[in-house]
Amino acid sequence: MNSIHNKAQEKYNLFVAPQPSIDNIMVRVDKEDLCMYKARLTYSLRCLRFLLNQGLAFRGHDECEESSNRGNFLELLKWLSENDEVNKLVLNNAPRNCILTSRKIQNQIIECCATQTTKRIIEDIGDDHYAILADESSDASHKEQLALCIRFVDKSGRGCERFLGVVHVANTTSLSLKDAIQTLLKDHHLTPSQIHGQGYDGASDMKGEIKGLKTLIMKESPSAYYIHCFAHQLQLVLIAVAKDNEPCLWFFDHVSYLLNIVGVSCKRHDMLRDVRVQKVLEALEMGEIESGSGLNQEMGLARPGDTRWGSHFKTIMHIVSMYSTILEVLDAIGKDPSQKGEWTRIRGVAQAFESFDFVFNLHLMLVILGYTNELSKSLQKRDQDIVNAMTLVSLAKSRMQHMRSHGWEDFLAKLTLFCNKHDIQVPLWEDIYEPNRRSRRYYEVQTNDDRYRREVYLGVIDQTIQELDNRFDEVNTELLICMSALNPLNSFASYDALKVMRLVEFDPMDISSTSVLKKHVLYDLVYLLIKLILILPVVTASVERVFFSNESSEK
Repeated sequence: MNSIHNKAQEKYNLFVAPQPSIDNIMVRVDKEDLCMYKARLTYSLRCLRFLLNQGLAFRGHDECEESSNRGNFLELLKWLSENDEVNKLVLNNAPRNCILTSRKIQNQIIECCATQTTKRIIEDIGDDHYAILADESSDASHKEQLALCIRFVDKSGRGCERFLGVVHVANTTSLSLKDAIQTLLKDHHLTPSQIHGQGYDGASDMKGEIKGLKTLIMKESPSAYYIHCFAHQLQLVLIAVAKDNEPCLWFFDHVSYLLNIVGVSCKRHDMLRDVRVQKVLEALEMGEIESGSGLNQEMGLARPGDTRWGSHFKTIMHIVSMYSTILEVLDAIGKDPSQKGEWTRIRGVAQAFESFDFVFNLHLMLVILGYTNELSKSLQKRDQDIVNAMTLVSLAKSRMQHMRSHGWEDFLAKLTLFCNKHDIQVPLWEDIYEPNRRSRRYYEVQTNDDRYRREVYLGVIDQTIQELDNRFDEVNTELLICMSALNPLNSFASYDALKVMRLVEFDPMDISSTSVLKKHVLYDLVYLLIKLILILPVVTASVERVFFSNESSEK
C-alpha cells in the first residue's frame, strides 16, 4: 500500500476526481451556496472597482457598526444594499464567516485587479516598442522608491501612458536605477530591446553623458533616445531667469514679503476679501465693470509653489487685479496699533509695493509668465506628442522675440495707464535712475530709459529667450527636426521626403535600408515611423502623479 506506484495512483485518482478530497468531505458546499458566494463577491468587487477608478480611499477611521461613517467601501456597499436583491446577500444578511468585507479580502481583490490591469497593459504592448518614464522619490519612511511608467501606441494608434509599478531602490545611482528598471521589465516579460525612448528629469544620475541612466540604457538599446522632460525644462528656464536677474530677484523677494504679511492669518485674508467685495460693489454702481455669470469671482493671494511656475503667474495676475485692494489692506495694517511691532516691515513692503520698480516688474512678469504659462499647460497634457511640443516651444520663442522687437510701446502704454489709475509716478526717461530704497553705490549711473528698457525689459526677455534655446536643445537636434516632416498639420505642409529618409536611419534595427525600396511594405514602414515618434515622451507628469497619489492615500 505504501509503494511509490500506489501513492502515484492515489494522487492521480484525486486529480481526475477531486470530489472525494478531504476538503470537500469536511466542508460541503451546495450549488446554491456557491452561487450566493459568487454574487456576494461580485458586489464587493463592483464597489472596489469604482473606488479604484476614482482613486478614493477604501477604509475609514472607525468601521464599527455604530459609526456614522464606516469608510467609502462599506458605505458604498451599504448604499448598494438598498436594492432588495443585493440586501439579502451582503453585510448583515451574509454568513458571519463569509461577509467578504475584511481588510484582508479587500487587499486580495485589489491585488487581483492590479494583476489583471497590468496583464492587459502588457498584452496591449505585445512585441511592439515602448518608452519608459521614470522618477525617484522617498516615501514617508524615507525609503527611496522608483516609479516606472510605460508609453506606447495602442491598437487604435493613440499614444498611451500606463503605470507599471513602484520598486524600492537601495540608492539612486545610475546602476541601481538601471537594475531596478530592468528587473521590473523582466517581471512583466518586457525586453530592453523594445525600449525606444526614455523620459526622466534633469538630474545628473539620470541624464549624465558618461555614466547616466540614459547612457546605460542606450548601450543596450541604441534607439532608446532620451528626451528631457519638456515641462521640467520650462521650469528651469523661469527659475534661471528669476534667480540670475537682479530686478526679477528683487521683485519676487518683495512678492514673498507681501504674501507673508497678507497671508499670515485668516483675519488678514478676511480683510482682503471684504475690501475687494466693497470695491467690486462700488465699481458695479459706477458702471466700470459688468455683472454676470463667471464675472467678478472671489480672489485670494495663495502662496505659489516653488516648482510650479504656473502658480506664480496666477499670484501675479491676482496682484494686478487687486492692486488697490492690497494697498488699502497694507495701509490699514500699517496703522493698526495692535500691529505696532510690525509697522517697520509692513510700511517697508507698502513703500516698495507703490514704487514704479515693483509695478514695472509686475507687468513684465505678467506678460512673460503669461506666454510661458500657455506653453506649460500644453506640455502637461497627457496626450501631448513631441512634434506638437516643438511647435509650442517655437511659438513661445517667436512671441518673446516679437515682444522684444515690437512690444515696448504697447507695454509702456498699458503700464502708464495702470500707474495713472493708481497714482504712481512714472519717471522721466531721460532722468538719472534712482534705486528704490537701495544704495546707489551698487548701481551704475544711467538714465531711466537705460535702466528700465535696456537693462530690465530687454535684459529679462533676452535671458528668457537664451534659456529657452539652451534648455530646449532637443528641438535643434536632427532627430526632432526630421520628425516634423511627418506632422499632419495643414495637410502635411512640412512634409519632406529627404527628412523622412534620414529619419529611417535613426532606427536601423527596426527598418532596414533595403525594405524602404519595397513599395508593398512602404506604408507599413511609414506607420511604424509615426508610432516611433509618438512613443517618445514629452513630459514625465504621469510618473510624478504616482508619488502624489501615494502621498494623498497615506494622508
